[in-house]
Amino acid sequence: MDILFQIDWQSVFVPSVGILEIIIRGTIIYLSLFVLLRVLRREAGSLGITDILVIVLIADAAQNGMAGEYKSVTEGLILVMTICFWDYFLDWLGHRIPAIQRLIHPAPLLLIKDGQMLRKNMRQEMITQDELVSLIRQQGVESASEVKACYLESDGGISVVKKQPDDSSQGPKKKERPFS
Repeated sequence: MDILFQIDWQSVFVPSVGILEIIIRGTIIYLSLFVLLRVLRREAGSLGITDILVIVLIADAAQNGMAGEYKSVTEGLILVMTICFWDYFLDWLGHRIPAIQRLIHPAPLLLIKDGQMLRKNMRQEMITQDELVSLIRQQGVESASEVKACYLESDGGISVVKKQPDDSSQGPKKKERPFS
């Protein structure tokens, strides 16, 4: 019964692996996964079940390489702080250096121009015609023909610029008088 209340405080708080090793492991795994996910993933809309599954499996697969069988709470906190540091630092760096910003957050990608779907750009991001039509409907647009421009933003969201009504069909315009 005494075993239930025995705590080995040294193993709880004293790292069994060098702190610098934990920081280096966390840095290598974080930056490697960042590059991998940045290159392979930028889909439209919200995360799907397959996206969540991929992220969970990557996290589980990377855990041992990142942590190296640590046992103390301190080691876990150092690893979490290392990952948070890199996340914050890359955002900070991207805010200050435009070239880094373009790497971290890609430029918006044009998907529809003047009512015409740009198939090459859709293929590049693996967006089907049905998915794109669904996404523009969520923006209150019934068909691609009503769209002046539609972009896939760096966060995976879609922005839509609707066409303006054609004024030429209403007859000749009145000339405006300059102010006197």
